[in-house]
Amino acid sequence: MQKAEALLDIYRQRGAKRLPLERVYRHMFDHEWFLRGYGKIYRNAGATTKGSTEETVDGMGLLKIHRIIALLKLERYRWTPVRRTEIPKANGKTRPLGIPTWSDKLVQEVMRTLLEAYYEQVFSIHSHGFRPKRGCQSALNEVRTGWKGTVWFIEGDIKGCFDNVDHEILLEIIKRDIHDGRMVKLIENLLKAGYMEAWKYHDTPSGTPQGGIISPLLANIYLNDLDRYVEDVLCPAYTRGEYKKANPEYYRTSNAIRAARTRKDFDEVKRLDRLRRELPFGDPQDPTFRRLRYCRYADDFLLGFIGPKNEAEAIKTQIGEFLGQRLKLTLSAEKTLITHAVTEKAKFLGYEITTTQANSLRNKIGNRTNGAIGLLMPQKTVTKIRDRFCRGGKEIHRSELLADSEFTIVSRYQSVLLGLYNYYCMAVNVSNRMHNIERILKLSLMKTLSNKLKISVAKVHSKYLTILPDETRCLQVRVDRGDRQPLIATFGGVSFTRKPNGPPSTVIVDFNFNLSWFRPGNQRSEVVQRLLQDICELCGRDGPLEAHHIRHLADIKQRGRRPMATWKRIMIARKRKTLMVCPECHDDIHGRKQPQNLDGPLESRMR
Repeated sequence: MQKAEALLDIYRQRGAKRLPLERVYRHMFDHEWFLRGYGKIYRNAGATTKGSTEETVDGMGLLKIHRIIALLKLERYRWTPVRRTEIPKANGKTRPLGIPTWSDKLVQEVMRTLLEAYYEQVFSIHSHGFRPKRGCQSALNEVRTGWKGTVWFIEGDIKGCFDNVDHEILLEIIKRDIHDGRMVKLIENLLKAGYMEAWKYHDTPSGTPQGGIISPLLANIYLNDLDRYVEDVLCPAYTRGEYKKANPEYYRTSNAIRAARTRKDFDEVKRLDRLRRELPFGDPQDPTFRRLRYCRYADDFLLGFIGPKNEAEAIKTQIGEFLGQRLKLTLSAEKTLITHAVTEKAKFLGYEITTTQANSLRNKIGNRTNGAIGLLMPQKTVTKIRDRFCRGGKEIHRSELLADSEFTIVSRYQSVLLGLYNYYCMAVNVSNRMHNIERILKLSLMKTLSNKLKISVAKVHSKYLTILPDETRCLQVRVDRGDRQPLIATFGGVSFTRKPNGPPSTVIVDFNFNLSWFRPGNQRSEVVQRLLQDICELCGRDGPLEAHHIRHLADIKQRGRRPMATWKRIMIARKRKTLMVCPECHDDIHGRKQPQNLDGPLESRMR
């Protein structure tokens, strides 16, 4: 592990100095990278989803890693065409999604780990999509804190970006940074592996394999040239002047206020003070002052410009020409807009963005809010919730939830509420919007419970109403479990206060199955540590192991009086969706019918 971290540190240093990488491919022969990758991606929901073959994470073991490494050493590893499916988009259309096989996912994760350490130092600080410790909140925070005084927003959207990535240009960019022919060839073969749709093979002459683990990194590598063009060419060209010239009207009003105070005309002072709060301190027509700012998340980008509209239109034209000539991409005509920052609202990452004015905010804190960026939660978010949980203007019950328990129903409604709040907590108007959403969800929840329990809504309210210690009213369902702590599901009880910097980040720490295994430099995930023990967790036999994976623990729980298989009992008792078993036990799990009694091949080997 220390050797792996040392290598990544070297890659980071070379990326920071803009030095190319050499001999990257040979580092993929170390099985440690594959163990790290397995420990990271086995939790993904798609790990148990089949691609164009039957292979999934189930059956993962060291023998499979050694076979992959052997093929890589001989340069004979061949990518399997991904299975393509269509997933719905918010606008009613569909988006193609590719599902790779498990081996391809694992190799892509190793490639991503090696290349990401280098490219994270190369990428622009204004790029936030698909990057560690960055996301929508960091992009919105950059706009909110650094774009004060913006006059025009240029909303950019690249038409079919990921489907139209030119392979030759992408490989040219990669060759500029990665001086390793074998690694470049491996990436080229990945891009041209094709896909299977309705069991028919299709070539991929362009685009990155959507759904692949390394695809977001390849997209960022491709679009990094756009970031550099905006930052190195456009921003210097449209940024000049250290300060704006003073606004003559603002100073005339300030002088009039001083004169009114001298003659003790306080009514006139109040009137002039309100007028001054509506005026900018700097001259908005100053021809010597310009500012251009840029932020990108995936294929959506936003520019903030201080200057006249004709120059904003010229910036938009130049970006379109660069994309067409250099990257062979096209701006979406209907989504690439020039928006006035004060009178209109730009749309970026689900938020509405505007430049606030003191008179519109009705504040009494002077001129400090003039020109500040305001993030707003759009009304259409409330409308979507209303359309989903209402019919004919009235809240309705959710019939698809009636088979679930009261605990599960309340938990699902609360997850919708908290999911929206955690994303829009940076908005100025989040409190008002979220209270409207909470009211809709609460009525729908009570009607769902009323329909399930066959009682009135009023009785549901009185049955589950709870007052928390801070006197907040909410709905709670309590499930007693004897000597153990009860399960409690709560709906509501959330203070929808604005969090300008976004929700606090959480750190996920891997669970160590045996703390005695932990040593400095050994930070393997729990599932990898168990795999390396070489002791079957079912029969106790020594030897190489295979990982038995299931999607959900609920899938193996069975009702009735039939005896439960030993492997199921172990997984349920450990609350683990993995079981490290020998190949013979793994074959028995998958290859024979469940016995009607506990005596069988598995139990005999355990004795």
